[in-house]
Amino acid sequence: MQYLDQTLFLENVPLADIAKRHGTPCYVYSSAAILEKFQAYQAAFRAVPHQIFYAVKANGNLAILKLLAEAGAGFDIVSGGELYRVLKAGGDPQKIIFSGVGKTAAELDYALDKNIRGFNCESEPELALIDSLAARRGVKARIALRVNPDVDAATHPYISTGLRKHKFGIDISEAEPVYARARAFENLILEGVSCHIGSQILDIQPMLEVFDKMVSLSERLRAEGHPIRSLDLGGGLGVPYQAGETAPPMPCACAPPAAILKSSSSPADPWSQKPVFC
Repeated sequence: MQYLDQTLFLENVPLADIAKRHGTPCYVYSSAAILEKFQAYQAAFRAVPHQIFYAVKANGNLAILKLLAEAGAGFDIVSGGELYRVLKAGGDPQKIIFSGVGKTAAELDYALDKNIRGFNCESEPELALIDSLAARRGVKARIALRVNPDVDAATHPYISTGLRKHKFGIDISEAEPVYARARAFENLILEGVSCHIGSQILDIQPMLEVFDKMVSLSERLRAEGHPIRSLDLGGGLGVPYQAGETAPPMPCACAPPAAILKSSSSPADPWSQKPVFC
């Protein structure tokens, strides 16, 4: 935003005109700023196959969802309502991942009906539920287990999700036995590993530690015969709200993880075919 002749503009549009037309309060978003951030992620991971997923819980405005869908983004959803909004905005079902705790049977069945790309599962009971719902439909659901890597994201405790004491995901020390038991589910394809360590992250060192752990876990699982084809790596880069805080420029923040993943795969190896990033 900028002032010109004492008038506040956003993308060369006077905000006072929007306020007169639509009244206040009124939320105005910059499509240019949104696309700039999206393209920065795309550029940071250009060295490896990837898909950027927008977390719909951040802002489910239909215009924003449509803008990102048209730009090629995928979507990370946490409810049936968010799935409905993404589809209404023109999102591709094969670019939708259903994450989060507390998914209901009705929401999971709705997602199966829409043939979304896959599910990030939080527990073994959730695996059993999706397996039974998929069996009724005669389909196979693609699954990634959300693993808790036991890494401190160095963020506010209320938005930190990656330590063993947190309620999210399966403890990394238990992940391999869970994958082994999950072979019994005939209607699931366990092809991914997922994690999310929290939001408002200003120091990327914890994320680098997580990436190392997740790549190592995935390689062990593949060595055990699990068809792991994707990594869903989550954690929100922060905004410097306080004096003295700095946030790393996004391409620089993403470059080290991309380098780690590039070095762990080869063009002839299925591992390199479809790493996924949120």
